[in-house]
Amino acid sequence: MDLSPAQQKAVFVLVVVVLAALGYWLILPKLSHSGGSPAAASTSPAASAPAAASAPDTTGTTGTPASAVTASPAAAGSVNIYSWLPFTQQGLADAASVTVKFAVDYNTFTYTETPAAYVAKMGGLITGSLATTLQASYATPGVATLRTNQKQVSTGTAAINGLRAFGPSSLTFIVTTGQRLVSSKGTTNGSTQYAVTVTGSGASWQVDDIELASAGNS
Repeated sequence: MDLSPAQQKAVFVLVVVVLAALGYWLILPKLSHSGGSPAAASTSPAASAPAAASAPDTTGTTGTPASAVTASPAAAGSVNIYSWLPFTQQGLADAASVTVKFAVDYNTFTYTETPAAYVAKMGGLITGSLATTLQASYATPGVATLRTNQKQVSTGTAAINGLRAFGPSSLTFIVTTGQRLVSSKGTTNGSTQYAVTVTGSGASWQVDDIELASAGNS
C-alpha cells in the first residue's frame, strides 16, 4: 500500500514510540557508557572483537531517520500502524530480540576460544555469509595474537537505541554494545554503537550485516 506523506510521518512517529516501549519489555538494561577512548588497542571492542562487517546491503532496505519526524504521535489517533507496515508488532519484537542476542554474543569471547567456536555460539542468529566474515575477522593474525598474549576475556551487553530503516524483509536497528574486557593489562569498559541489519519475516530473523553506526551516516 502506498502511504501519503502524512501517513508516513505518523508511521515513523509511532514506530519510535513502539521501540521506546520495547526497550523496557525486550531489551537488556541500559548500558553505562565508558569515558575511555575507543581507539585504544587494548581498551575497546575494536581491539579484540572482529571488525564490523561492511558487506553492501542487498535487501533493498529503505527508511527515514526517526529524528526527521516532526508530527505529533496523537495525529494518528487509534490507527493500527501495523496494517501499513511490512511486519507485525510481534515480528518487530522478534527481530529486536535476535538483534540484542547477537550483539551480546558479538562482544563475548575468551582468548582460549577458536574462531569457529566464537561464531558457532551465535548459532541461528546470523546468516552464513556473516558467519564467514566474522570468523575470518576473529582470526585476523594481529588481533588474535593480541587477544592470546593478553589473555583477554570479554563480556558483552547491548541495548537498542532505535530503528534506522526497514523494508519488506529487513530491519536495521541502531544498537549500543558494551564490553567489559579483562586481560593481563587490567580491566576496562567500553561501548560502541553499531547499525545491525536483520533479514527475514514473522518470527524468523537472522543478522545479515553489522557496521559502525557512523559509517551508515556517511
